[in-house]
Amino acid sequence: MSATKIYQQRRPVAPTLRDARPDEQLQNDGALTEPDIKALLAARRDSADRFREVASRMGLATEQDVRRALAQQMEFPVFKPGESDLSPELVAAYQPYCERAEELRTLRSELMLHWFGRNNRVLAVIEPRRDNGCSVLAANLAVAFAQLGERTLLIDANLRTPLQHRLFGVEPHHGLVDYIKGGESLQNALTQVPGIRSLSLLCAGDRPPNPQELLGHVSFGYLLESALGAYDVVIVDTPPICECADAQLIASLARGAILAIRRHIARLADLMRVKAQLESAGVSLLGAVIDG
Repeated sequence: MSATKIYQQRRPVAPTLRDARPDEQLQNDGALTEPDIKALLAARRDSADRFREVASRMGLATEQDVRRALAQQMEFPVFKPGESDLSPELVAAYQPYCERAEELRTLRSELMLHWFGRNNRVLAVIEPRRDNGCSVLAANLAVAFAQLGERTLLIDANLRTPLQHRLFGVEPHHGLVDYIKGGESLQNALTQVPGIRSLSLLCAGDRPPNPQELLGHVSFGYLLESALGAYDVVIVDTPPICECADAQLIASLARGAILAIRRHIARLADLMRVKAQLESAGVSLLGAVIDG
């Protein structure tokens, strides 16, 4: 598996990402040559337009190129398709300015205001049945919080059909199962996502024969409690709540959940069942995210 790549500096004498100007960043990325930079600076002296407008008008850089450079300048991780092992479904990482990413940021703001801003740190992402986009939503939401600079932990607690390792293109040596069984410390069980410094990933690990019993073990509850001291946001991906009892158990520990549903897949009877299950477990249903 090739290493994940994002736009990074290639010259040892270049300024750091935090200090580099957009033109310097584009030159470091190979998008602009030194003559291009000189032409741009000369054009800007005679224009009141912003850098991105001048670069675009001269055909030296696309709007996406400039936005990516500005993102790098602010240490905001943005990936280029084809140069990363991340799944294309992670729009928050690849297309942070598209409509879906804007919707994710709106959801992030609402969660910060109504959940994480009220001394809550853990959130379960649930779905009624498979194929409603639960894992993709959890992954994108974790990336969005990490882009905000929040110390974010994404836990793949779907021990039946885990997907987070595929979405992030990683091959973890250990995971949640190893931690619960006591075989690994949390630090050793974590997988860092290359290029997203504020995001830690706890993959599911080897698929066990007894997922519900493992999730009901005191070690899982201790994990969620102990993570509060190290992370600002903990997002837990879960299996379909109408197909097994795992998700209800996880949500009861998190105390808050959002529901992922897709049009023409989710059924009203299932949604009513989910609502009843969460209410009986004392879980705050913070909203539903409808895709499609």
